[in-house]
Amino acid sequence: MAGFERWGEAMRRALYGPGGFYRRELPANHFATSAQTRAFAAAVARLAAETDERLGRPDGFTVVDVGAGGGDLLAHLAALLPDRIALTAVELRPRPRGLPERVAWTPEPPEHFTGLLIACELLDNVPCDVAVVDAEGVRRYEEVDPRGAVRPGTRIDEADERWLDRWWPVKAPGERAEIGRPRDEAWRALTARLDRGTALAVDYGHTADARPEGGTLTGFKDGRLAAPVPDGTCDLTAHVAVDAVGADRVVRQRDALRALRMRGERPPLSLARTSPVEYALALAESGEAARLADPAGLGAHWWMRTDKD
Repeated sequence: MAGFERWGEAMRRALYGPGGFYRRELPANHFATSAQTRAFAAAVARLAAETDERLGRPDGFTVVDVGAGGGDLLAHLAALLPDRIALTAVELRPRPRGLPERVAWTPEPPEHFTGLLIACELLDNVPCDVAVVDAEGVRRYEEVDPRGAVRPGTRIDEADERWLDRWWPVKAPGERAEIGRPRDEAWRALTARLDRGTALAVDYGHTADARPEGGTLTGFKDGRLAAPVPDGTCDLTAHVAVDAVGADRVVRQRDALRALRMRGERPPLSLARTSPVEYALALAESGEAARLADPAGLGAHWWMRTDKD
């Protein structure tokens, strides 16, 4: 077992290494995400249709879901989008049973494609280092051991110093910050594969005017917050510096969903008498819509969007 190491390497090993959390576990077993709901899928389907129309309905159009988890989003989209639109899940875990046949399953995104690239709660799991300011005012990498104990390590290198100076300039002794440069680079690498279309990242995050004091690095296990211990038993996550990612537009999820005509009104009670099944489905979707727009919950997500024509 490793000794003390920088958080970036510890997260990489604990989440994605042999026996790592995301090689064993399904996100749905530990926390709720927008992508698990039909209401979110309906909004994404409208976004895909708008993007398809904007591009002139090209011969090849693919929705690529990076970090697809159990494939919930694409399973819903399979029932909402026409067959001419291809669906590709990018995920390290084996393909789950019962997924519609039209959904392709692969560990790597396509090298080049036209369509919609979506990553829901992906960037917060891209391993990143943590900076801590020591007693002399020097910014150092925080190191962690497999039990979660931390200590200051080596000085921050030049590239990460530049990122901190630009996006999260911690200076006072004891201040901490998550270095988002790997997230920015990961998103640029993904969007470089999109030739034409829309790239959308959805995640918890923060902007320069409201960086969280001390950072946000934490763990999740069995639906609850947990200590961020990099031993592979829990999710490790840190919110995203969304203004650093380089998207064309950054808006709150509740506003983005409203723009995509997700209203969430309760269905009329009369529908319960004429079509009980339709009423039950509509009622469930309205409840999901309310949860997706809740500013104290999933509605606090940020949508980071870039369009390529």
